[in-house]
Amino acid sequence: MSAEVEASKGPLAASERKERSSKEPLLVDLALQGGGSHGAFTWGVLDRLLEEEGFSLEAISGTSAGAMNAAVLAFGLLVGGREGARNALHSFWRRVADAATFSPFQRSPVDRIMGRWSLDYSPTYIATDLIARLVSPYAFGASGSNPLRDILTDLVDFERLSSGRIKLFITCTNVRTGRGRVFRNPEISADVLLASACLPTMFQAVYIDGEPYWDGGYSGDPTIAPLVRECDSHDTLLVQINPIFRAEAPVTAQEINNRLNEVSFNATLLKELKMIALLRRVADQADGEGRQWGQMRVHLIRSDLLGTLGASSKLNAEWDFLTLLRDEGRRAADEFIKAHRDDVGVRSTFDIDSLLEGN
Repeated sequence: MSAEVEASKGPLAASERKERSSKEPLLVDLALQGGGSHGAFTWGVLDRLLEEEGFSLEAISGTSAGAMNAAVLAFGLLVGGREGARNALHSFWRRVADAATFSPFQRSPVDRIMGRWSLDYSPTYIATDLIARLVSPYAFGASGSNPLRDILTDLVDFERLSSGRIKLFITCTNVRTGRGRVFRNPEISADVLLASACLPTMFQAVYIDGEPYWDGGYSGDPTIAPLVRECDSHDTLLVQINPIFRAEAPVTAQEINNRLNEVSFNATLLKELKMIALLRRVADQADGEGRQWGQMRVHLIRSDLLGTLGASSKLNAEWDFLTLLRDEGRRAADEFIKAHRDDVGVRSTFDIDSLLEGN
């Protein structure tokens, strides 16, 4: 399946050139997927986008690692502008790497010799993976402290974030109802961000207002609806962590489980993208919310590298690995900007119509 359409079918129309020549920054939204340490790829994308003065960020929808990137970015912008946001993201991921230094989840000598970033041969990872299939996280008593909580509370003042200019939409999954809940700026806390990244086989549910929540990826990775309904921007930059398409079918137990998670986490996102594709075909006739959906322009920033990394590498927080992903994110964002900068504000560059094929 083709991920992108050609940037241009010819010279921009006069009206389009006039729009692009405006000195006003172009209003855009971000949609950030989750994916454990692979969220460092998103860090790199954001780092590069922050260098683009022509983009003005209105809102971010994020899930799991995407939610943490979103909150750190938004607070960094609030207190220090673009450079403050870049420094905040760097500090967050540096702290994550430092906290993982003494983690039992480390690459084995076999992984290192083979030049792999996965933890496939790590005794701790193998044992944890087996135990998670048989034993509930609740079997080990009270939930222990999560080092991410201290990192987030140190780097983000959630009270100040509640009135920040950037609109935040953080998705968590209600355990009892199975429905997603989108938390907005005044509601966001360290608990909300941890809930959005709470994998139920590894962590006990995070309680918020008396309700238990799991990873937001099960109900929206990320959720697009609030970007359509509550924002003025018609351009959404989707930073993809979990591949939609894979050329080869999984055969090993780990590959099957990894693909199952990718499919389930992408399901709601694909449903919303299909809605945009359908309504875009009748946008001129539609009114109200249907017209809002139909007018959305979607852009995809992705990398083939992420598709080559094993699922276990999402638990690898070595600094060298995180910076490799950051650099790949910067490269992917730079490639997007060079190819499609003049398309943002004019047309979609992600071929969402192809998602309707076979339906």
